[in-house]
Amino acid sequence: MGGAAKKTACVTGGNGYIASALVKMLLEEGYAVKTTVRDPDDTEKNSHLMELKALGPLEIFRADLDDEGSFDDAVAGCDYAFLVAAPVNIITSDNPEKEQIEPSVRGALNVMRSCVKGGTVRRVVLTSAASSVCIRPLEGDGGHVLDEDSWSDLDYVTAEKPPAWAYVVSKVLLEKAACRFAQEHGISLVILCPGLTVGASPATKVYSSVPAGLSILSGDEAALATLKGIESSFGAVPIVDLHDLCRAEVLLAETETASGRYICCSFNTTILEIARFLADKYPQYIDVDMDMKKKLLLLSGDEGLLEKPRVRLSSAKLVKEGFQFKYNTLHEVYEDTVEYGKALGILRY
Repeated sequence: MGGAAKKTACVTGGNGYIASALVKMLLEEGYAVKTTVRDPDDTEKNSHLMELKALGPLEIFRADLDDEGSFDDAVAGCDYAFLVAAPVNIITSDNPEKEQIEPSVRGALNVMRSCVKGGTVRRVVLTSAASSVCIRPLEGDGGHVLDEDSWSDLDYVTAEKPPAWAYVVSKVLLEKAACRFAQEHGISLVILCPGLTVGASPATKVYSSVPAGLSILSGDEAALATLKGIESSFGAVPIVDLHDLCRAEVLLAETETASGRYICCSFNTTILEIARFLADKYPQYIDVDMDMKKKLLLLSGDEGLLEKPRVRLSSAKLVKEGFQFKYNTLHEVYEDTVEYGKALGILRY
């Protein structure tokens, strides 16, 4: 007699930083995986996905967030659908409404329509971001604890235009549109809102989060500006390791009672705390690099930086579902992130 049939999952945007790590974990957990990319013939972008086929049954499908129906084959027969793919115009866009906000909402609903057509998907897991939770005016110097009931204030965001403001708007509107669609069509939906996600992935190219997390060591001014933007608009630097995020994705897919939004944040820190830790843990980057010494001096004298978080994102709801974070300190998070940065050439040595 044959064994029990494998559970099948679809992961959208499979060659991306988060998605490829999720594909790897699902295969290791015994899933059959179907994933989507815009161009399956692009060997440079998909080589790491091809290597993951050695871990288990992995099919790669062509699909585009802008093309309704293009996800039909990928989700057909799946038990779970993980919506990870998103437009990549995070920082710069000439027309954020058309290039970031509308495509984000439209793309997620396209995948969810395919889930309705397929009729087999038991749970949709949507990966959003903590930026949908905490970009809002807050009085006082600190002590704010935000949970899943908190939403970024879109009137404030569109008026003040903090860094990556269109990304923030897109995530809020995407979540609310997905919730409405799920309710109207009887889809079981959970949403994950991760903090700054760092850690090693099968992906060989990364944008935004990992370069930002390593910017104090790399000296990348643009990436450091991203990190500063996160702290100034969030009121902290909320961090989660990629491995923990993927574990949370799988847990919430498999937990029947799970519902609604879940913040996924291992801990809340500041740029100064990160800089001091890195200078102590990785002095080789500091001792041989005068520019790095100057950068640390500038950081320590930057009046715009926080000594302690003004805001703390709470993952209590996720923990109540039985989840336990494995990466709870800067040391644990940065150990494999630094090695990953070396492998990708973000760090020089």
